Amino acid sequence: MSTGFHAIRTLDKVPVSELKGVGAVLAGKLQRIGIYSIQDLLLHLPTRYMDRTRITPIGGLQPNAHYVIEGSVRASDIVIGKRRSLVVRLQDDTGTTTLRFYHFNKAQKERFAPGARLRVFGETRRGSAGLEFYHPEYESADTRNTAELEASLTPVYPATDGLSQSRLRQLSSQALQWLNHHTLQELIPEPLRDRLQQSAMADAIRFLHHPPASANLQQLADGEHPFQQRLAFEELLAHHLSLLLLRREAQAIAAPRFNESAALVNQFLQQLGFSLTAAQQRVCQEISQDLASPLPMLRLVQGDVGSGKTVVAAMAALAAAASGQQTAIMAPTEILAEQHRNNFSRWLEPLGISVAWLTGKLKVAERRQQLAAITSGEAAVVVGTHALFQADVEFARLGLVIIDEQHRFGVNQRLSLRQKGANGDYNPHQLIMTATPIPRTLAMSAYADLDCSIIDELPPGRTPVTTVVISQLRRADVIERVRLACNQGRQAYWVCTLIEESETLEAQAAEATAEMLAGLLAPLRVGLLHGRLKADEKEQIMAAFKAGELDLLVATTVIEVGVDVPNASLMIIENPERLGLAQLHQLRGRVGRGTAASHCVLLYSDPLSAQGKARLNVMRESNDGFVIAEQDLQLRGAGEVLGTRQTGEMQFRIANLQRDAHLLTGVKQCALVLMSEYPEICAAIVARWIGQNQHYLQV
Repeated sequence: MSTGFHAIRTLDKVPVSELKGVGAVLAGKLQRIGIYSIQDLLLHLPTRYMDRTRITPIGGLQPNAHYVIEGSVRASDIVIGKRRSLVVRLQDDTGTTTLRFYHFNKAQKERFAPGARLRVFGETRRGSAGLEFYHPEYESADTRNTAELEASLTPVYPATDGLSQSRLRQLSSQALQWLNHHTLQELIPEPLRDRLQQSAMADAIRFLHHPPASANLQQLADGEHPFQQRLAFEELLAHHLSLLLLRREAQAIAAPRFNESAALVNQFLQQLGFSLTAAQQRVCQEISQDLASPLPMLRLVQGDVGSGKTVVAAMAALAAAASGQQTAIMAPTEILAEQHRNNFSRWLEPLGISVAWLTGKLKVAERRQQLAAITSGEAAVVVGTHALFQADVEFARLGLVIIDEQHRFGVNQRLSLRQKGANGDYNPHQLIMTATPIPRTLAMSAYADLDCSIIDELPPGRTPVTTVVISQLRRADVIERVRLACNQGRQAYWVCTLIEESETLEAQAAEATAEMLAGLLAPLRVGLLHGRLKADEKEQIMAAFKAGELDLLVATTVIEVGVDVPNASLMIIENPERLGLAQLHQLRGRVGRGTAASHCVLLYSDPLSAQGKARLNVMRESNDGFVIAEQDLQLRGAGEVLGTRQTGEMQFRIANLQRDAHLLTGVKQCALVLMSEYPEICAAIVARWIGQNQHYLQV
């Protein structure tokens, strides 16, 4: 279908170096914030606006806001406090305020002679003398010299070192002049724009760089102005299209078709010792249909803690083995990888399916042996950590890649593993699993390249964990509760958290806590687990805890995933207010894995903020990971919840996934129309909004 594209010089093709005053040095600074072309500069929109269009009476000032005021100097004094400052009292007919300068000279002080009239612009803050302006801009308000007030709101742009607001405003004004004489393409076709009732792109950009004095400042501050929403829609569309294009590229090369062996499946299910839930059976069926197709599977399996994702993954690996293909299973930690190795070996090796093991801790001879089994194809299933990415790892016939807790891995790592299966003839199938439920909003936007399956049912016999929130002031009571549980034959975890992101400091805190608890709880056996231990030390400690040789395990958040000890029925989490809800939910999932009633104690530090109380109450009231994930999104925002998969990728200029969630349904529909009817436009929309970051699409 024709789109009306013409081979003319558009603003995305005009480099910023063509603007007046932009040499190589300034162009380099602009590139640091993603500005290469005049189009990029036009899309570099203000984050907020200052109102210099009117004078506010001093009596009407509010704290933490920008104002233009006019008045007469009543007094000017140098005050010696913690820091020497020049304090000027300014007065109009409605009240008095203070201007405070920490850096000043004699000439400045002389300008503030009593009776001098000034026009001042700045931000109000609460100070020792009421509302104060710190280092405001000012000029004489002599009627002959005073500049006219601004005609439009003053934009404040995202900046970087060496780029002042005045320089960015000047460059943006130049870019707007170019916009008057050159083309900024309307990339969304007119029929779609009409259906969506969208304004012209150029109109939205002109308005947002220079909103008139009558513009609704609150609406602009909230990002809800129709012109902001127009651009947010196109930006969300660009990210959505980028993922659909990624999916199309990943599926451009066929995958091996797996033929499931009914006999092997029956044998596998009989030896499990438990029946699959209806949800597991449904997800297995969805995966089975994908694996029977020549299109590479791209499927995300979400399942709450303990829902049985590993068995579903084993069923997929079974289908691969039955078809003569290898499966690579990648886990983010040695502990989780070790658990997967144990489970897959226990389930698959009795069926004649060999399982190899590859982590960074293997000795040279053992590693060489494992690599040989992988390269020859003798190993049908390979479990490992990031060691699977390494250059000397070669698969004979890699047909299925399973990535657990995928948000812990960067995009480049995912790409490295997939490429190990790409041999020119086919791409491997990909199954991605997470026990961190993803809110629907994020799933629609951040994972549009993946089909989604949800295991929304826990196996029978699993008991919900009872969560209580207790102050550190009752620490002694909590320690006695641990003693009682362990004396009754149960086991417990004590999780230490630190706000500093330092493995060393976390380890030191855990060591001190373990020493203290061992003294208070003697003769109970106390173990210690943290990230600074060597891999084999961690393995020995976990094995001892699982075997019941330890009563209490003091650990850092390293135990968040991959620890399965059914006899552990009590968890204490210190300073839970420092962790996200999803992480707290993951930690809590280490208990309640057996049939005994299990408890989680959130031992918080006083004073607890209002938001901290709200977050911990969510944990107390719900065991549903999806409910918790939605609350986490509201409280912490999309960037925190998404984790490392989107680090450096989903950097939105305008859109906000929470605020603009209502746009996503329209974005999804629009993207499907563009992919089918206007395929030549899709790459241009992605290029406009993602531009130089497009390399991340090659997953």
